[in-house]
Amino acid sequence: MQTLLESSPKSTPRSTGTPQDIARALAAEFARTAIARDAAGGTPKTERDALRQSGLLGLIVPREYGGLGASWAETLGIVRELARVDSSVAHVFAFQHLLLATVRLFGHADQWQPLFENTIRERWFWGNALNPLDTRTVSTVQPQGLEFNGQKSFCSGGLDSDMLLASALDASSGKLVIATLPTGREGIHLHPDWNNMGQRQTDSGSADFHRVRVYHDEVLADPGPLSSPFACLRPLIAQLILSNIYLGIAEGALAEARRYTREQSRAWPGSGVDNAHQDPYVLGTYGEFWVALEGARLLTDRAAHSLDAAWQRELALTEAQRGEVAIHVASAKVSTTRVGLDLTSRMFEVAGARATSAALRFDRYWRNLRTHTLHDPVSYKLKELGQWNLNETYPTPSFYA
Repeated sequence: MQTLLESSPKSTPRSTGTPQDIARALAAEFARTAIARDAAGGTPKTERDALRQSGLLGLIVPREYGGLGASWAETLGIVRELARVDSSVAHVFAFQHLLLATVRLFGHADQWQPLFENTIRERWFWGNALNPLDTRTVSTVQPQGLEFNGQKSFCSGGLDSDMLLASALDASSGKLVIATLPTGREGIHLHPDWNNMGQRQTDSGSADFHRVRVYHDEVLADPGPLSSPFACLRPLIAQLILSNIYLGIAEGALAEARRYTREQSRAWPGSGVDNAHQDPYVLGTYGEFWVALEGARLLTDRAAHSLDAAWQRELALTEAQRGEVAIHVASAKVSTTRVGLDLTSRMFEVAGARATSAALRFDRYWRNLRTHTLHDPVSYKLKELGQWNLNETYPTPSFYA
């Protein structure tokens, strides 16, 4: 894979290093302010602008359209790198690639090719207003196209975005309509009302659409949502993004716990050892963390490589091949959810009582993970895996499977 692009007149890369090098440098920068920004909430404007300047917003855009042509495995690896220090920024960065993939999967070439090129040329950051469970936005036919009216919740990354992927229900048929819209279009109002306990800088608040004009060529109707096994990769990309964020959070929590145990924790008086990092029970818990994370990593990486193989097949992808990817992704989702929640809670057992200091905000790892893992119930992933294991039935494609 090439180094950061230099062909676009508006592109001003931070360096000529590899994307992985750039991501590590960005992560180091973001880590310095992560604790304060978690407390403050709001929009991570400085960090989003750093991503704009980095060239990484075009990771999965093919080289012929000005991007870096990265694989999904490489892209998700960078998502994980950022999530170790700042899962909110990793969230909006990852959704950039999910939304670009959605344009590719649901739209025709005359739509997605110029959108890819403009994303690189203009350094567009995409925001999400596609929430199929929120049916309050309605689309009606107008002389020059469509009109969106209504509200939408969980609009991650909408604030400070340049483009939105928005959905509405057709007033006549009730079918889902998905369109690509400039964030600044008249009638779109994004609200800074996200104030949850975790993922506090994802700007996952609400939006209002008031007589928003939507042109026909902005509607992703050809081939359209979930129209083929290839188009049905979209929800799997979304699920695998979540898994990599969860895994990154858990890895970041473990790194923080290790540092604190070695440098700050005190040995328990009855342990018979001088330092906490020699305590046999502490060592045993770290051993459990290692084994659990290794399993989650292997499942997550397997799913990424499976996705890459399916992505390359495009419209030749079969339902069975798509089903195999779904099984791999669901397995990773269950594993990273369970391992992450366990580790981010139990990290205090090996760090000690002083690690609960509010100044350290170690609780942010659990808060971020607990908030994010409620995106869709992991129990339904287990049901899908049970159907496969017992009845050899692949998950039925939907926006969450």
